[in-house]
Amino acid sequence: MPETDPRESVHKRPPTMDGVPNVTRADAAAAVRNPLAFIAARWTPEPRTVQRAALVSLVMSVIIVITGGAVRLTSSGLGCPTWPKCTDDSLTATSEMGLHGVVEFGNRLLTYVLCAAVGWAIIAARSQKPYRRSLTRLGWAQFWVVMSNAVLGGIVVLVGLNPYTVAAHFAATTALIALATVMWQRTREGDAAPRPLVGKAVQQLVWVLIAVSVLLILVGTVVTGAGPHAGDSSDVPRMPVDWEMVSKAHAVLAWIVVTLTFALWFVLKAVDAPKGPLARTRDLFLVLLAQGVIGYVQYFTDLPEVLVGLHMFGSCLVWIAALRVLLALRERPEETAPGLPVQEYEATSVSMAGPR
Repeated sequence: MPETDPRESVHKRPPTMDGVPNVTRADAAAAVRNPLAFIAARWTPEPRTVQRAALVSLVMSVIIVITGGAVRLTSSGLGCPTWPKCTDDSLTATSEMGLHGVVEFGNRLLTYVLCAAVGWAIIAARSQKPYRRSLTRLGWAQFWVVMSNAVLGGIVVLVGLNPYTVAAHFAATTALIALATVMWQRTREGDAAPRPLVGKAVQQLVWVLIAVSVLLILVGTVVTGAGPHAGDSSDVPRMPVDWEMVSKAHAVLAWIVVTLTFALWFVLKAVDAPKGPLARTRDLFLVLLAQGVIGYVQYFTDLPEVLVGLHMFGSCLVWIAALRVLLALRERPEETAPGLPVQEYEATSVSMAGPR
């Protein structure tokens, strides 16, 4: 047989790659009309992808708190003296603004990264099969909080870092972290009706813990608003309260949260509660101890910037840990098919432990 050129046989092989599907005008119109539905019809993410997207959104919510704290602690709050532009003539920071302009404008840019993370969580939740409306709603709730908080951040700049607007800005971010935490938890659960793992007495104790934690965070914003780190080197007004008194009230609330957490752990052990609530309560207790150490050290060392920044990061971790305790008190199994039995658990104590 005559020999053939191997290059010729390669050229004669049939193509192995599939052709790119044609996008019709109807497809383009559908993508413009409802892009989320268009993506969901063509992509089904793995459950782990949805979980990671929700986690990234939560992590970015915490990072934006840290960078916002860096703006204040480096006195860069008015590094960009106006909003939405950085200056009246420039959208971005200029070289004349120095470090303060870079820090403030960098924090603004991270808002877009946060929006992208929240958008990715929305797309992943919307594309999951079967469709879970509750996850998508949690994602959209985060989006609107981010948008409203971005406007509030602009107002903070326009009013010259008024401490009350700064406190509201941080409180809105705390709400964002709460939504992101709940969404992350829900991505790892089913959609069946929640089934309590503990009794009402324990649930009420945890709700008291959550309420005091919220009060602790709010009083912390007052400590910030009355403290020395105003956010800019100019004459920024402070809250007209006694900083020492508010700091002591903040410490008292922190000790109340620690006491409630220890009491909760003791009650859960006494009623032989499931491991989930016990583990989350232990995590909260450890985070509180670390946060307390940082708080007292910064108080007795005249509030060094690094420790204040760590304390802000710790406040985010305390809030997430407290919410995880609350979310651990129930379970949401996958919805079972009709006719299949649902496993029942006996409670150690009807009033304390609840169904398990």
